[in-house]
Amino acid sequence: MDNVHIQVIARMRSDFATKFGIPRQSGLVEELRSTIVFEPEFRNPDALRGIEDFSHLWIIWQFSEAVRSGWSPTVRPPRLGGNTRMGVFATRSPFRPNNLGLSSVKLLGVEHTAEFGTVLHVGGADLMDGTPIFDIKPYIPYGDCHPEATGGFTDTAGEFLLKVDFPTPLLEQLPEDKRAAAIGVLSHDPRPSYQRKPDRIYGLTFAGFDIRFTVDKDTLTVCDIVDKSTAD
Repeated sequence: MDNVHIQVIARMRSDFATKFGIPRQSGLVEELRSTIVFEPEFRNPDALRGIEDFSHLWIIWQFSEAVRSGWSPTVRPPRLGGNTRMGVFATRSPFRPNNLGLSSVKLLGVEHTAEFGTVLHVGGADLMDGTPIFDIKPYIPYGDCHPEATGGFTDTAGEFLLKVDFPTPLLEQLPEDKRAAAIGVLSHDPRPSYQRKPDRIYGLTFAGFDIRFTVDKDTLTVCDIVDKSTAD
């Protein structure tokens, strides 16, 4: 077997401290804000010359929390209930031979900083904080957009959006610029596909807060929120 050396060029800085609750695809929650911070060796502003002329980017990254010693030819997509098996290359499962992910994100800005060099601010990313990034490429509409494309089993997987009941006193504990993103993440049902007990309390770590909620039928209700920076 051939081995290929690949370097980490950057890491994602996001509001997700764990993989629980991360949207299952990029772009589902446009309000999410993240920052791409390059490794010291790649903090050369010339490498980003002209990137601000593009509205969207492709990011090639590693499912760093899903690395295993082996791989399986079939997986169980969550959107099919977690019971139906599909070929790994017919899904976007993180459990792949090389654990590579591909995400399209919106480029919100290019900032030159004293501490980290030039960083990229992006929207809609589905990456955990600290995720290794291997490459960044511009999204090119005339080649990358296919309006006639079909989505395989995802076309018939159904709509999974939940109604979110986030009581105002709890919502106001979040920073104002994180509220819409938090609601968006919750609306996409962060629960594992095999857990559907209405009396179970789940906890989502987001932007430094532990958001606790229950789900009954099509409604998610936030029941508590804890600031992890002040919690014992």
